[in-house]
Amino acid sequence: MTKIEDNCIRLEFKSLPENVALARVVIASLVSQVDTTLNDLEEIKVAVSEAVSNAIVHGYQNNTTETVIVEGEIKQGILKVSIEDTGIGIENIEEAMTPAFSTSPDRMGLGFVFMKSFMDEVEVFSEPGKGTKVVLTKKLINSGSCALAAN
Repeated sequence: MTKIEDNCIRLEFKSLPENVALARVVIASLVSQVDTTLNDLEEIKVAVSEAVSNAIVHGYQNNTTETVIVEGEIKQGILKVSIEDTGIGIENIEEAMTPAFSTSPDRMGLGFVFMKSFMDEVEVFSEPGKGTKVVLTKKLINSGSCALAAN
């Protein structure tokens, strides 16, 4: 039986596009500590990249002097990753999560689509003028070898 250790990280960084890769690698390193599939790991990396990119491009409108906070937690085999900004916020979350919707004309509007398809749950909390928090959740162990609780 695989023993799943609880672990967590908190990472704060400037809203530089180069830091999307940093967040992706840090969360991937956290996830790599438990027994999960390579496919799940790749999907998590894409979802985290999309959420951090959204914070930088949409939340901060590419202002590189702001701060993005990424927190990752593994508890009883469940990964939760939150990505938070204090940017412009989202007026209509439901509309923002529809395929091809983007506030930037040079973007495809598929960030939330990827997040929703690769993660078990995507929650978005936002208030215009105060920022956005995206919480990504994924069960890491899909085999029957461990009994996992939701929390």
